[in-house]
Amino acid sequence: MDFISPSRGKMSFEEMLEDILAYIKGLPCSSYRLVVGTDSQVRRETCFVTAVIVHRLGKGARYYYRKEIQRKIKSLRQKIFLETSLSLELGDKITTYFSRGGIAETQVEIHIDVGQQGETKELIREVVGMVTGSGFEAKIKPDSFAASSVADRHTK
Repeated sequence: MDFISPSRGKMSFEEMLEDILAYIKGLPCSSYRLVVGTDSQVRRETCFVTAVIVHRLGKGARYYYRKEIQRKIKSLRQKIFLETSLSLELGDKITTYFSRGGIAETQVEIHIDVGQQGETKELIREVVGMVTGSGFEAKIKPDSFAASSVADRHTK
């Protein structure tokens, strides 16, 4: 599972997490948000992009992303649930890694590409329930920048 950092290039999952830890330890007195979000684009196939953002509140951020190509998914419902599942899976791996590394207090937010406007509003309760039931904080549009902005940029 390779990730890409716009500033550091291609990295493994472990290298990404070590980079995040180094970023946090670089200014330990700051507050941080760790955010995961997935977006997708359907063409002949479906391109899923999952973004991981470490936000140093008031002082910038770093982000990483990975791409995954799957068969063409025509159902919006199925696509949204798969995006959410990919974010949850990665959020769980990050949480597990950090709890072993002694910084379990860093909470992971899951950003879902659904909102009150448009076709996805019917799915909000279900996917937010899926995320909160898994122990994560859920954010939807317009607050889901990891999915609707960062990941979206790399699906094109």
